[in-house]
Amino acid sequence: EARSAVRAAMCERVFGESGARLVIEEYLEGPEVSVLSFTDGHTLVPMVSSMDHKRALDGDLGPNTGGMGTVAPNPWYTPEIAAECMERIFLPTMRAMNAEGRTFRGCLYFGLMLTKDGPKVIEYNCRFGDPETQVVLPLLDTDLLEAAGRLAEVDIRWKPGSACCVILASGGYPKAYKKGLPISGLEENGQLPGEPAEVFHAGTKLESGRYYTNGGRVLGITATASSLEEAVSRAYAAADRISFEGLHRRGDIGARALSAPKD
Repeated sequence: EARSAVRAAMCERVFGESGARLVIEEYLEGPEVSVLSFTDGHTLVPMVSSMDHKRALDGDLGPNTGGMGTVAPNPWYTPEIAAECMERIFLPTMRAMNAEGRTFRGCLYFGLMLTKDGPKVIEYNCRFGDPETQVVLPLLDTDLLEAAGRLAEVDIRWKPGSACCVILASGGYPKAYKKGLPISGLEENGQLPGEPAEVFHAGTKLESGRYYTNGGRVLGITATASSLEEAVSRAYAAADRISFEGLHRRGDIGARALSAPKD
C-alpha cells in the first residue's frame, strides 16, 4: 500500500505538484477527536467534542475524504482526557502563539488522536471544521455573537443531548464524479418539508427553482436528540427522503461512537 501510494503521488501525480514532496510521519492509532474552540488570545473555551468519519466507505475503508459524517459529543473524549488536553495542548498552544507575536482570535481547531500514550495532535486549523461544525453549533445554547471578544465574561452553554450529521456525496467522490444532477426531496428553501432535521448545502447550485449537485460532498443532514442513538436514527430517516443519481453515503456514521465503553 505504501509503494502504491508513493507511486500514485510522485509518478502518476494524482495530487499534481502537491505530491512532489513526501513527509514520513509516525503512525498513530486510536479514536480520533475533533475539538473546536473559541479563543480571543487570552481565554480559550473548547466547544463540544465531535467525531469525524473520513473514509469514503463503511468500516473506515476506502479513500480519505473531507468527511462523510460526524457525531457530537464524542464519547471517547472523557472529562479526564478533556482536562489533560486543556493543560497539555490547548492552553500551551494559545500561549505559544502569543509568545511568538501571533495572537490568534477566532475558532481554533484541534484534530486529536487518543493513542495508548495519550492524546496527540494530528492537525491544527484556524477555522470551523467541516462537517464537524454541522453537529457542534446545533448544540450551542449561547448566542454565537455574544462570545466575540469577551469570552472571559460570557458563560458558553451547551444543550444536552447529541447530534449526528450524514453526508450525501456524489457517486465517485473523492475521485471523479458527475455534476449538475437534479436533487429530489427538498423544498424551495432547500430544507426537508416537515422534518426536524437540518439540511446543510455544500456542493449544490440553484437554477430555476431547482437544486442540482455541484460538488463531491453535496449535502449534510443533521439531527439532534436526547441520545446519540436517536440522533443517528433521525439523521438517517431524514437522509432517506433525499435522492439524486449516484448518491453515495456511509451507513455506519456513529457506529464507532456507539461502541464506546459506557460509564
